[in-house]
Amino acid sequence: MQTTVKDILAKKGNQIFTVSADSTVYDALKVMADNNIGSVLVMDGDKMVGIFTERDYARKLILKGKYSKDTPIKEVMTEKVISIKPEATTEACLALMTEKRIRHLPVMQDGKVIGLISIGDVVKQIIEDRESYIRDLERFITGDYAL
Repeated sequence: MQTTVKDILAKKGNQIFTVSADSTVYDALKVMADNNIGSVLVMDGDKMVGIFTERDYARKLILKGKYSKDTPIKEVMTEKVISIKPEATTEACLALMTEKRIRHLPVMQDGKVIGLISIGDVVKQIIEDRESYIRDLERFITGDYAL
């Protein structure tokens, strides 16, 4: 059985950190720093309108000489957000993140955000799955495996 995004969310929780579309970049950075996270979702009510990441900050603010307290988040957020469904496997997540060169994926169900996973969450789960598989193989080889 392959692990899904839903399984990851069940372990880590569904907490999502957001800012409103009217926020400044400084507001978003404060939420990110206070919670030790690398991205926030930008919301207009309950609708996701973008994502803001550390990469956005580096490329769209620092390198362009903009100031975080003066810059509205909606000017620098990524609007075309790539998301994933809870039924997707960890391997599908990793493939999508690698192909699109992204580190954060909102999890969407019925048009609503139900969670957010990072590349770290996915890699951690894949490692746990592989370690479990190896233990099972070792028990099978030594005869300690109960069916």
